[in-house]
Amino acid sequence: MVTAARTATAPAQPRTPRPRADALRNRERIVTAAREMFVEFGPDAPLDDVARRAGVGNATLYRNFPDRAALINEVVLSVTSRTTDRAEEATAEEADPFAALSRFVHAAADERIGALCPMLSGGFDKDHPELLAERRRLEEAVEGLVARAMSAGRLRTDIAVGDVMVALSQLTRPLPGIACPNIDRFTHRHIQLFLDGLEAPARSALPGTAATLEDLRRRA
Repeated sequence: MVTAARTATAPAQPRTPRPRADALRNRERIVTAAREMFVEFGPDAPLDDVARRAGVGNATLYRNFPDRAALINEVVLSVTSRTTDRAEEATAEEADPFAALSRFVHAAADERIGALCPMLSGGFDKDHPELLAERRRLEEAVEGLVARAMSAGRLRTDIAVGDVMVALSQLTRPLPGIACPNIDRFTHRHIQLFLDGLEAPARSALPGTAATLEDLRRRA
C-alpha cells in the first residue's frame, strides 16, 4: 500500500488591499492643493482650506494625513521627487550641458522648490528614509549637471553645486500671502540673470569660497 506524502504548506498570508483608484486620486489632489496653499500662505495654511481646494472632505484629508506634519512630509517628498525628475529629463534631452543646467534651474522654479524652505523647521523629520533617498537622488542629478557643464567649459569653475542650490532656494522662495501678480515672470527673469552669471567665461571674481553640498548639510 502506497501512502501519499503530505506536503506541508505555509499558511496563506493576508493580502494587503490595493488602494482604489479614486482613493489614490483624492490623495494626489490633497498633496497638490497643499503644495499650492503652502506656496501661497506658508506651511501654517489651514488644513480645512487645503481640503476645500482639493475638493474633498476634512475626513478624507485626515484619513490620508493624520496631522500637518504628515502632510508636509508628503509635500516635501513630492516636490523633491518631481524636481529630480526635471533634472534627469534635462540631462537626457539636452545636448548642450549648460542648456541642460539652465533648463533644470527654470524647471525647479516651476516646481516651487524654494517653498520647501519654510517647511523644513519645527518638528519636521529631516532624517525620514524616503526623504533622505530623494534628497540624495536630487543632489546626484544636480552634481551631474554641474560637472558636465564645467567639463565642457560652459560653466565658470569658481562655483560648486551648493551655489546652485542656494540660489535656487532664494530665487524661487515665494513670499506667503502677498498675492503678487505675475510673480512667475519675475522669478524666471531673475533666474536668467543668475544663469548668465554662471556661464563661462566668468566676467568677475567672486568673493568668498564656493558653496559645496557638504557646507549646506553642516548648516542644516
